[in-house]
Parts: sequence; structure tokens; C-alpha cells
Amino acid sequence: MKKEYDFSKGERGKFYKPDLELYLPIYLDQDTMENLLKFSAPTGVEVEAIVKDWINKDISIVKTVMSK
Repeated sequence: MKKEYDFSKGERGKFYKPDLELYLPIYLDQDTMENLLKFSAPTGVEVEAIVKDWINKDISIVKTVMSK
């Protein structure tokens, strides 16, 4: 950081939001996205819903394995 920055008038925590929920984007490679679009088109189910279901199922599998 440069020495000439002046933070003497800055406010600590000015932009802190304790109850803020952060939603991270998930980036898929082209092949995966194309396959998901093929699955979703005939059923009318959104790609986001398919990905969410797959992630939730994977989490369930991990929880099951870790609880043993």
C-alpha cells in the first residue's frame, strides 16, 4: 500500500453488515452447461434448480458417510 493514502478520516466498520447473506456464483465449464441445458429444456426445470438439487444430494451423501 502506498504511504500517501490517508485513512485518518475513515470510519471503522462503515460498510460492515452482520446479517448480510452472500450468494456466490458457480461457474460451469461449457460441456457441463450444455448438458444441463439439454436436461432442463424438455422438462422446463431451470438449470439452477438442477444444480441445487445435485449439490444438496452430494451434501447428503457426504453427511451420511461422515456420520459412520
